[in-house]
Amino acid sequence: MDLLPPNEKEILVRQVHHPTADVRYLQLYRYASRKEIIICWISVFAAIIAGILVPMMTVVFGQLTATFQGVFMHTVDYPTFHAQLHKYTLYFVYLGLGEFVSTYICTCGNLYTGERIAGKIREKYLEAILRQNVGYFDKLGSGEITTRITADSNTVQDGVSEKVGFTLSSVATFVTAFVIGFVKSWKLTLILSATIVAIVLIMGGGSRFIMKFTRASLIAYARGGAVAEEVLSSVRNAKAFGTEEKLARKYDGVLNISEGFGRKSKYVMACMLAFMMTIVYMNYGLAFWMGSKFLVTGEVHVGQIVTTLMSIMIGSFALGHVGPWIQAFGSASAAAGKIFATIDRISPMDPTSNTGYKPEKVAGEITLRNVKHIYPSRPEVTVMNGVDLTVPAGKTTALVGSSGSGKSTIIGLVERFYDPVAGEVLLDGRNVQGLNLNWLRQQVSLVQQEPVLFATSIYKNIRYGLIGSDFDYLPEERTKNLVIEAAKFANAHDFIEALPEGYETNVGDRGFLLSGGQKQRIAIARAIVSDPKILLLDEATSALDTKSEGVVQAALDKACNGRTTIVIAHRLSTIRDADNIVVMDKGKIVEQGTHDQLLDKRGMYWSLVEAQRFASSETTEKFDEMGDLESEDSDNPFTDPSVTEVEFYDHDMDKKISRRQSARSVSSQILGDELPEKPKTYSMWTILKFIWSFNIKEWKLMSTGLFFCIIAGGGNPVQSVFFAKTLTSLSLPPNEYHELRNEVNFWSGMYLMLAAVQWVAWASQGICFAYCSERLIHRVRDHAFRTMIRQDVGFFDDEKNTAAKLTTALAQEATYLAGLSGTTLGTLCMAITTLTASLTMAIIVGWKLALVCISTVPVLMLCGFLRFWLLAKFQVRAKITYEKSASFACEATSAIKTVASLTREVDVWTQYHDQITSQNKDGVKAILQSSSLYAASQAFNFFCTGLGFWYGGSLLGHGEYDMFQFFVVFSSVIFGAQSAGSVFAFAPDISKAKGAASMFKTLFDRKPTIDAWSQDGIKMHDMDGYVEFRDVHFRYPTRPNQPVLRGLNISVKPGQYVALVGGSGCGKSTTIQLLERFYDPLVGGVYVDGQNIANLNVNDYRKHIALVSQEPTLYQGTIKDNILLGADTKGVEVPEHAIIKACQDANIYDFIMSLPEGFNTVCGNKGGLLSGGQKQRIAIARALLRDPKILLLDEATSALDSESEAVVQAALDAAAQGRTTIAVAHRLSTIQRADVIYVFDQGQVVEHGTHRELLGRRGRYFELVNMQSLERAG
Repeated sequence: MDLLPPNEKEILVRQVHHPTADVRYLQLYRYASRKEIIICWISVFAAIIAGILVPMMTVVFGQLTATFQGVFMHTVDYPTFHAQLHKYTLYFVYLGLGEFVSTYICTCGNLYTGERIAGKIREKYLEAILRQNVGYFDKLGSGEITTRITADSNTVQDGVSEKVGFTLSSVATFVTAFVIGFVKSWKLTLILSATIVAIVLIMGGGSRFIMKFTRASLIAYARGGAVAEEVLSSVRNAKAFGTEEKLARKYDGVLNISEGFGRKSKYVMACMLAFMMTIVYMNYGLAFWMGSKFLVTGEVHVGQIVTTLMSIMIGSFALGHVGPWIQAFGSASAAAGKIFATIDRISPMDPTSNTGYKPEKVAGEITLRNVKHIYPSRPEVTVMNGVDLTVPAGKTTALVGSSGSGKSTIIGLVERFYDPVAGEVLLDGRNVQGLNLNWLRQQVSLVQQEPVLFATSIYKNIRYGLIGSDFDYLPEERTKNLVIEAAKFANAHDFIEALPEGYETNVGDRGFLLSGGQKQRIAIARAIVSDPKILLLDEATSALDTKSEGVVQAALDKACNGRTTIVIAHRLSTIRDADNIVVMDKGKIVEQGTHDQLLDKRGMYWSLVEAQRFASSETTEKFDEMGDLESEDSDNPFTDPSVTEVEFYDHDMDKKISRRQSARSVSSQILGDELPEKPKTYSMWTILKFIWSFNIKEWKLMSTGLFFCIIAGGGNPVQSVFFAKTLTSLSLPPNEYHELRNEVNFWSGMYLMLAAVQWVAWASQGICFAYCSERLIHRVRDHAFRTMIRQDVGFFDDEKNTAAKLTTALAQEATYLAGLSGTTLGTLCMAITTLTASLTMAIIVGWKLALVCISTVPVLMLCGFLRFWLLAKFQVRAKITYEKSASFACEATSAIKTVASLTREVDVWTQYHDQITSQNKDGVKAILQSSSLYAASQAFNFFCTGLGFWYGGSLLGHGEYDMFQFFVVFSSVIFGAQSAGSVFAFAPDISKAKGAASMFKTLFDRKPTIDAWSQDGIKMHDMDGYVEFRDVHFRYPTRPNQPVLRGLNISVKPGQYVALVGGSGCGKSTTIQLLERFYDPLVGGVYVDGQNIANLNVNDYRKHIALVSQEPTLYQGTIKDNILLGADTKGVEVPEHAIIKACQDANIYDFIMSLPEGFNTVCGNKGGLLSGGQKQRIAIARALLRDPKILLLDEATSALDSESEAVVQAALDAAAQGRTTIAVAHRLSTIQRADVIYVFDQGQVVEHGTHRELLGRRGRYFELVNMQSLERAG
C-alpha cells in the first residue's frame, strides 16, 4: 500500500481502517438509560449498606467480649450479663434482616441492569457492524463477529452484573471496618493500615498484566472462531476431501496461542491472590504484637483490641474476595475494547446515514468515467484501470470476459460497496458518492452468483426485497399478492406450491434445504418484487438448469424491459438479446456492441461464442426444426414430446410401485420407525467425571493443586487457634504483663510462619489449576471441533446445528467448563477443607457450642443450593433464547453484501432488538427468585453468629467454658460457615459449567451413522470405478415429506464420462451426495465395483473420489494451503511439481504466478478476495491433486467464463481419461462428449444415451439443447 500515491492510499485506508479503543470500566455503562442508571444507583446504595452491616457485627462482638471479661473477673452478676446478652443477640437479628433486604435489592438491580446494558451493547455492536462498508469485512471473518457478539458481550455482561454488587459490598465492608478501627484505637488501626497500601499496589500491578494477557487471548481466539466458522459452514467440502484432520490441526494451532495467553493471565491472578492472603495473616501478627504493647502501657483495653482486630480482619477478608471479581471487570473492559472500537468506527459508506442527495426521479443512466479500482484488502493488484462505460437508461448492458477481468467489480462500484481510487461512477450524471447511500441501493436490485437466502420462510425471503420501496407498507394481502406475482415471474411459484408448507417453508441455514436453482429463482423473485429502476444480474442464471433457465431468462428479459440492467454472464446464450455487450479483459474494455456486431468483428467475443458453440452442424439443423415445432405447439402441452414421455414413464412407474407395495410407503415406514431423539439429562457425578476426563493427563498437577488447596483451606482453622490463644494471653491481669508480652510475641511469630506457608499454598494451587483449566478449555474446544466435523452431513442440516450456533458453542460454552475445574474447583476444595477442619476442631474443643453452631450450617448450604438450582434453570432458558439471537446476528453479518444491497440493515437490527427485549422480559422472574435465595444465604450468617453468641454466652455465664474454648469454637465455625457461603458465589459459574458440560457430553456421545473416523468397513486398495445406483429411494432427513429420489437406477462403467442433466431439484446433486456417502439411501443401494458403499470404510472410500461442487469452498490461508487440502498425505511432503501440474491442468497456474505473492497469496475469508472463476479453478486443482479414481463434478464450470470454461473443460476432459467421471451440468455444451447422458425428472431417469442418440429421440434432452442454442438472434 505504501507504493501507491497518497490520495489512492487514503481512499483504501479509509475503507479498511480498524480502530482500537481503550475502554475504562465506567464506559461500559454508556448505553444505560436513565431508568437503568437510577436502578444502578439504588443497587450501589443497597450494596454499600449490605457491606456496612457486616463489620457492625464487630462492635457488638467487642462489647460482648468486654461483658465476658466482666463475668470472668466477677464484676458483672449473671442476670445483668443475661440481659446484655439478649440485647446484643437481638442486634444480630436486626443486622441480619437489614442484610437480607439490602442484598436482595442490590443483587436484583445488578442482574436486571447487567442483562439490559449487555443487550444494548450487543444491539449497538450489530447496528455498527451493519453500517460498515463492505471493504471492512474483507479481512474480518464472520466467525470473529460471532465471537464478539457471543463470548465477548457475555464477558461484558459478567462485568456489569451481580459481581458489581459483591465488589461494592466488600469494599464498603473494608472501609467501614477501618472506620470502626480508627474509632476504637486510632494508633493501632493506623499501623495496620499499611495493609491497604500493600493490597492496592499488588492489585493495581496484577490487574494491568491480567488485562493485557486477557486481551491477547481474546484476539487469538477470535481468529480460531473464524477458522471454525469457515469449516463448519462448508462441512461437505471438508468431508469430501477428508481434510477434517488438517483443518482440525489448523484450529488447534490457533488454540495453542490463545491458551498461552490465558495461562499467563491466570498465573498472575494466582500470585496476586497469594499475596493478598499473606498480607491478611501478617496483619494479625502485627496487630497482636503492637496491641499487646499498647495494652501494657494502658492505652487500650482488651475489648478495643478485639474490636479493632476483628474489624480489620473482616475488612481484609472482604478485600480478599474482591480479587476474582476485579478480574471480571478487567476482562469486561478488555472485551468491550474490541466491541466499542467497531461501534465508534465511522464508516466511509454508511447506509444508515441521512446525508447525501435523494433525487426525486431516476432515469437510470449509469456512467463510469476513467475508473481505476483496487480492492482495499489487496492493494498490490489493480483490478480495473481507465474504464469508461455508459449504460443507457432503460437498456440492457451485458458484461462478458474472463474470470477476474473486472465484471463483478463494476457491479460492486454501482452498488457502492467500494469507492474507486480514481475516476467517478455517475447515476444520471451525479456522482454516486454524493447520493444518499440507502436511497441509491433502494433503486438497485442485485442477484448474485451465489445467492444468499436467510433462515426464514420463502415468503419472508422474497418480502425482504420490498424493504425501503414504495410497496414496503402495503396491507398484508397486497404484499402477499406482490410476492406471489414475483415468484411466478421468476418461475418459482410452482415448485414453492409443491413444497409441503408452500410459501411458509423454512429454507434453512443459508438456504441449504433448496437446490441451487431453487435458491436462485427465489433470489430473482426477491430482486424484482420491488420493481427496481436498476437491475444488476451477476451470473443470475448460472445455477439454473436449461429448462428453468429458459423460463427464468424469458422472465428476466421481461423484467429488463424499461429498466436499466447490467448483466454478467458466462453462458453467452443468455445475453445475445442485450442492447450492448461489453467485452472485458484484465480490467479494461476490449470491445462493445450488439451480439451480431461483435460476431461480425470476429474479435474476442467471437472466440468466446465459438468456444461455447455446439459441435455438429447436424445439431444446428435439428435446432431449427425444433424451433419451428416449438412455435407451433408451444401452447398445447399434450403435443410436447417431453411431457408425453414423462407421463408415459410415470404410469409405468406407478405399476412398478404398486407391485412392490409402494416404495413411498417403504420410505415413509422407515422414517416413521425412527424415534425422535430425546434430550439427555446427566447426573452431577457423570458431568464431573466427564469434565475431569479432559484433565486426566494433568492428574499429578491436579493432585498437587488439591494438596495445596487443603493446606490453604487449613489456614482458617489454624488461625482461629492462634486467635483464641492470643486473646487468652491478652486477658492476663496486669501483674502478669511480662508473661503476656512473651506469649503474644510467640503467637505473632506463629502468624508470620502461617503467612509464609499460605503464600506458598495459594500461589502453588493457583498456578497448578490455571495450567489445568487452560488445558481443559483447549482440549474441549479441540475435541468438540473434531467431533462436530466428524458428524454426518445430516447433523448439519438440522437448524439446531447451524454453523453459527456451533461456532458460538465453541467460543462460549467451552470457557464455561472451567467453572467445574481450575479456580472454582480449588475454591470448593478449600472451602470443604476449612469447613471440615473448623467443625472437627470445634467439636473437640467444645462440643456443646459446636453442635449448636453446626446445626445452622445446613441452612446456609440449602440456601446456596437452591440459588444454584435456580440459576441452572435460568441459564438453560437464557442460553436457548440467546443462541437464537446470536445465530440470527451471525447469519446477517456473514451475508453482509446481500443485507446491504437489500437495505435490510434497519430490519435486521429491529428483529434482533425484539429478540433481545423478549429475552430480557423472560429473565425478570428468575432474577427475583434467585436473588431472594442468595440474600437469605447472606443474612443467615448474622443469625448463625447471633445464635452462637447467645448460646456460647450462656455457657460462659454458667462457667462451663473459658475464653479460649469459646473463641476457638466460635471463630472456627463462624468463619467456616462464611467460607462455605462463599462457595455459592461461584454458583453461576458452576451452573453454566453444568449446562455446557451436558451439551458437550451429548455431542461427544453422538455417534454418526456415517463415521469418517471409524476403522470399520472394507478398505479398497484399488478401485476400477464401476458405479451403480440400484433402485435408490431417498428423502432428506430434515424434509421427510419431500421425496427426492424415487427408484433411481444408473450404471457407470469404469473410465466412462457420464453426465446428469435435468430440472432444478430433480435429484442430480443428491445423486452426487449419495455417491460421496454424505447420506445413506432409505431404500436400495449405491454400489462401487460391486460393493455396497455402506459396507466400505468411509475415509478410505472417499480417498478414491474427488468432488468439485457448484459453490467452491476456500478457507482463510494461502492459495497453496487451499490446494494442498486435496492431497491425501499423512505427514508426507507433496512435491512442488505435483502442485504445479495440478494447477496447470486446472488452468490456474499462470494466474497464480501473476500475483505478487504467487502461491502465498492470501485467499481472504471464504476465498472472498478471488473471483468466482478463480475460486473454481483452485477447487479443480485441489481435486486433481488427489488423482482420484472417480471424479464428481457438480456444476464444476458454472462459475467460469467461456474462455476459461473451454480450457478448464479441456483440462477436465483430460483429467477424466482413465477415471470414472460423473458430471452434473446445466450448460449442455460442456457435456456433449459424455459417454452416457442421464436425463432426470422428479427423482427418476426419464431417458439416457449419448448426445446424438438423445437428440435423435427428440425427447426431454432435445428440448433442453434447443433452448440453449447459441444461434444468432434472428
